[in-house]
Amino acid sequence: MKHLDEYRRAVADPSDYVRQLKNTSGRKIIGYTCSYTPEEIIMAAGAHPLRLFGTKHHVSLADSHLQAYCCSVVRGILEERLSQRIDFLDGMVFPHTCDSMQRLSDIWRMNIPFGFHLDVTLPVKLDTDSAKDYMIDVLKKFRTDLGKKLGVAISDEALQKAMATTNAIRQSIRAIYDLRSQNPRLLPGEDLYNIVRASMIMDRDRLAPMLAETARELKERAAGAEPFAGKRILLAGGMCNQPDVYALIEKAEGGIVWDDFCTGARYFTGLTGSGNDPIAQIGERLLNRVVCPAKHVDFDGRARHLIRLVREHNANGVIYLLFKFCDPHAFDYPYIKEALEKEGIALLAVEIDDSLPAGGQLATRFEAFLEML
Repeated sequence: MKHLDEYRRAVADPSDYVRQLKNTSGRKIIGYTCSYTPEEIIMAAGAHPLRLFGTKHHVSLADSHLQAYCCSVVRGILEERLSQRIDFLDGMVFPHTCDSMQRLSDIWRMNIPFGFHLDVTLPVKLDTDSAKDYMIDVLKKFRTDLGKKLGVAISDEALQKAMATTNAIRQSIRAIYDLRSQNPRLLPGEDLYNIVRASMIMDRDRLAPMLAETARELKERAAGAEPFAGKRILLAGGMCNQPDVYALIEKAEGGIVWDDFCTGARYFTGLTGSGNDPIAQIGERLLNRVVCPAKHVDFDGRARHLIRLVREHNANGVIYLLFKFCDPHAFDYPYIKEALEKEGIALLAVEIDDSLPAGGQLATRFEAFLEML
């Protein structure tokens, strides 16, 4: 397929990609840490939003600021900045998410003297009458603060354009996911991983038509493909930083038909609507998108959502990837396990970190789970 190599290169070395983009376009680069970040506002300010995922390097400098029991994503992001590997950042945006990420925001503010720093304190409880008004007020403040930091006026027209671009990206990724749900062998899981990651790294204006073309190519490939006869797996958890997981499951004759990741389906689910108030439309999407464990809507919505995904995509079982020391997802897991077991849905929990468990051990666990199905 035409653009797969470009997605792979961007994901393999995001820093190199973004440095080149900055040198050629002159745009400011704004880092962010969570899929609740309003990318559209950053784009409308003429800047480039870059999702930070952690580090591929050994963590040492961050250890003097964070305890060893902080999750690897938080420690890795701080390590990347302290080691100057992401010294191209012009600013950093921290949405209100988990406790560790909020403390990272404080540490960043006190120890990183380069670039600006903005907190976006979005509501945690999304089911109250005041949540919508509060969400819109926070987004309006972010629009004003970001404009001041970058020395620009963020117009409604620029916001509408950015919203159209991000909607196009989300629609194309959704189309790719839908096609793979029907037949996961159409595209290797590692390539799907690269496509979603690239959508948080690459120039969005260039990316949108590329993804649309990839979706068209995949649809053409699906026309003559043989039906998938293996076990259908749903992945769940916070995020997956290891593409090897996909390969190990596929080697065991499984196919990943959907996921519920912050760096997966939760990122592209839901579109911003059209209207005279773009900030309100962005806020509406953030309120109504698939909720993560760091936010609250109801007591069993996360479990019901996973059960619905299993039914919609005819999954045979769920593999729950739990990041070590990720408290929100660790608290989330017991009642999700109980709910899935009550519905007769097979579940395997795997604790992961920067490095996967020994490849042979993990492969054996996946093979055993798939055989059980």
